[in-house]
Amino acid sequence: MHERGWWERFRRSEDAAGLALISPTLIVGLALLAAPLGLMVIYSFLTDSSVPASVEWVFTLENYRAIFAERLYTAILERSLYVSVLVTAVTVLLAFPVAYYVSFHVAPNRKSLWLFLITIPFWTSYLIRVFLWKVILGYNGVVNSGLKTLGLIDDPLSFLLYNVNSIVITLAHAYAPFAILPIFVALEKIDRSLLEAGQDLGESRLMTFWRVTLPLAMPGVVAAVLIVLIPTVGDYVTPEVIGGGKIPMIANLIQNRMLGLDNRPLGAALAVVAMAAVGLLSLAFVLANRRFLKKNAR
Repeated sequence: MHERGWWERFRRSEDAAGLALISPTLIVGLALLAAPLGLMVIYSFLTDSSVPASVEWVFTLENYRAIFAERLYTAILERSLYVSVLVTAVTVLLAFPVAYYVSFHVAPNRKSLWLFLITIPFWTSYLIRVFLWKVILGYNGVVNSGLKTLGLIDDPLSFLLYNVNSIVITLAHAYAPFAILPIFVALEKIDRSLLEAGQDLGESRLMTFWRVTLPLAMPGVVAAVLIVLIPTVGDYVTPEVIGGGKIPMIANLIQNRMLGLDNRPLGAALAVVAMAAVGLLSLAFVLANRRFLKKNAR
């Protein structure tokens, strides 16, 4: 009777109503996200089969041993992390001034227009934007043609495309709106009277920004960093198109091992290692941000 009474109280409580409300979304999320992720982790411990498009259900750690024993795999993972960190740094550093300007210097009735303009890149497919950068940076592209027309160069510059710099430029442009919008939201929540109080106490504009504005905007900065960092590590299209296949990243390697060599367990293990590396990198950034905020609050 006691257990039945507890169940009745729970069934009529707000917690039960909230759980019932999110249950469909939770079930769909588990089915579409958690289940494939769990299956991939399981696949990473299986053995590759000689039969095409199949695996042997024999659990082993050989896939992970192969990843850390072969320098090729760790080198490509290091390059992917390096490119992702570089893209994130460039994107956030360029996005912050834009978000700051829109939040603090644009009239309230024009902010919606600015946000609308910022989201224009989303009007076209990501693949189309990548190909456009190939046209811009190509041997006979817009940049080379413009420089030749101005008489600044005689022969097209060959170093604009098919290198890490071109990949960083393309990814930074593609993910810029993802960085601008969360930073803008965080800046909009800042009470302007706090900035006035800082200056009234004798702080310069720079110190007020460093001690007041930036710490209060850090939730948006953290969101922007994570939104850009995590997907760019696993980007497949940009290294393939802008890099010309000459600068593979971890996603290209996973595709090659899973489809090209038909070694699904090794491809799954590479994906798990990449996710673990990104998770540790993200955690390190979050902890460093907490340390910065604590130090700044003293």
